[in-house]
Amino acid sequence: MAHSHDSTEPLLGNGRPNTARLLISCADRRGIVAAVSRFLFEHGANILDADQHSTDPSGGTFFMRMEFHLEGLDLGRRELEHAFATTVAEQFAMEWRIAYASRPKRVALLVSREEHCLLDLLWRWRSGDLDAEIGLVVSNHRDAERDVESFGVPFVHVPVRRESKAQAEGEILGHLNGPHGPFELIVLARYMQILSGDFLAAASAPLINIHHSFLPAFAGADPYRRASERGVKIIGATAHYVTEELDAGPIIEQDVAHVSHRDSVADLVRIGRDIERTVLARAVARHLADRVLVHENKTVVF
Repeated sequence: MAHSHDSTEPLLGNGRPNTARLLISCADRRGIVAAVSRFLFEHGANILDADQHSTDPSGGTFFMRMEFHLEGLDLGRRELEHAFATTVAEQFAMEWRIAYASRPKRVALLVSREEHCLLDLLWRWRSGDLDAEIGLVVSNHRDAERDVESFGVPFVHVPVRRESKAQAEGEILGHLNGPHGPFELIVLARYMQILSGDFLAAASAPLINIHHSFLPAFAGADPYRRASERGVKIIGATAHYVTEELDAGPIIEQDVAHVSHRDSVADLVRIGRDIERTVLARAVARHLADRVLVHENKTVVF
């Protein structure tokens, strides 16, 4: 699948960018940026983009995302990572990783009956606007099956019943870790089931969820009707990483729209769906581009 890139970005023969992204978090102190930059310079890397943030220059936590061109490096990937670990990371007690843009991340989508987020992600993927490899859609209903198959993506139906929820979760994990897997990201594109802590631990990939921003004030069923009854002036959506605490994981992306007394419940639902689609797509794109670092229950998004 072809993907569009900025014309200045160095590309491989297959059209993929020949770049790497270094993500770092550690206790803030003097010399971190200099040490990282010097290391990359000494090994022939050309730095293309750099972002940094400190929670407090005096004893806070330092975060960095640095993207660099791989052409001209004097080391292979494994040698580069080993050298960085021993000469830089250990010195500053860093948590770090290097991601390579030459290989798109594999993504699985979970959905229930509402298809707006699912179809939006599939369309962005097919059009080349979402830099990923979508390898599977799992749903507890069959509503989206025909649409998903039209995109050439495998669709799996796993019904969920209250008395056999653990069994259903095990079946989903079997698909995620089976012939279609493994996956590096799982997106809950309006999957209306609460996942257990055991499932999250066994998924071996981060999960991103989308929900309306009325929580907790308008938690549960029919939030837009109750929001309308309260006369809200702003509605919105939140994309976040999934944790055991319901809808309380680190927030990646949010957005809102102004509404008024003139908007019906149907209007609020339509506007809300538009926000949910765009917020989820932006959150997924930021994760795929390795722009999100989690710190405690917050995120640093570069």
